[in-house]
Amino acid sequence: ALAVLVLAILVAGYIHLKPYLAAMGIGRSVESIGTGNCSIVPDLQACESSTATGMSEDDHVAVYDYETNSITRLTFTGLSSPSGISLHGMDVVISTQEPSTLYVYLVNHRKPASGDPSRVGADSVIEVFETRLGDSELRYLRTFEDPTVIITPNDVVGSPDGKSAYFTNDHAQKSGLKRDLGVLIQPYDTSVGFCHADYAMGIDCMLGEITVLKKGPDHALLPNEVIKTGFAADNLAIDSNGALWVAGLTDVLGFISRKFEDPSAHVSSTGLRVTVNSDLGPAYGKRYNVDKVFEDSGRLASGITSVVYDSQRERLFMHGVVSTHLTVCKL
Repeated sequence: ALAVLVLAILVAGYIHLKPYLAAMGIGRSVESIGTGNCSIVPDLQACESSTATGMSEDDHVAVYDYETNSITRLTFTGLSSPSGISLHGMDVVISTQEPSTLYVYLVNHRKPASGDPSRVGADSVIEVFETRLGDSELRYLRTFEDPTVIITPNDVVGSPDGKSAYFTNDHAQKSGLKRDLGVLIQPYDTSVGFCHADYAMGIDCMLGEITVLKKGPDHALLPNEVIKTGFAADNLAIDSNGALWVAGLTDVLGFISRKFEDPSAHVSSTGLRVTVNSDLGPAYGKRYNVDKVFEDSGRLASGITSVVYDSQRERLFMHGVVSTHLTVCKL
């Protein structure tokens, strides 16, 4: 009877975990798609230096000009950050008042004021800067900080007035075993939040799905629909044609266990394109097309967490939080 009970528990556990294991890439075969016309930019690494804690403390922002293949490093002005600069997601938004002004939103995983970062987690905030086209400086405006909502920020989408931003949390906890196992035991472990200069709020999301949220009164986030991709995903980007581009985490376990330890390790990567199905799909329940337009074993693009498509130049730009280079592919 005990053996039957144990077997039943194991079967039930497998049934529960199966979709999440698939989304993490376990058992998935990696194809070679869209890799025929690609190049790498080795001077654009994800992280310049790290401390003994594993955190970088002097990151910078650089502008890459694809036409001239030139890189310009920007300097921070007006920012006093004794806890260091450890950057993650970012967004650049054109001002509605002055088109030559750009607002730059940066996720900064600052060193905590006390305690070991590996035990207590980072003191994560969102920094807001402004600059102008052609400038070499980022001028500090403000910092969004609210540890009850800004928990483990990953990507950020800013407003055109420099005063508010939506962002994603990639875990519900800053540190600990529950965070490490969250992808298995707590699939609703991610969330989306909103910060204004005066307040903040958030909502949960789920592994292997894209939750489409509708902005309600006072910037409240209201669940609208779900797009199933079958992949654990990181950052999203929309191109000028309205297509949504997704960095698919093809091998989550390899990314966690190998890539962070050795940035040069090859971890497979996938780029997904999500478009509205304009044919008969919506009538049969298929509102969106999810197409795999890029996939690589890690030789060209390893452990990518960001995919951006330039529809005018037909170029796909891919990078990762611990990638050793930028990958550019003509599609």
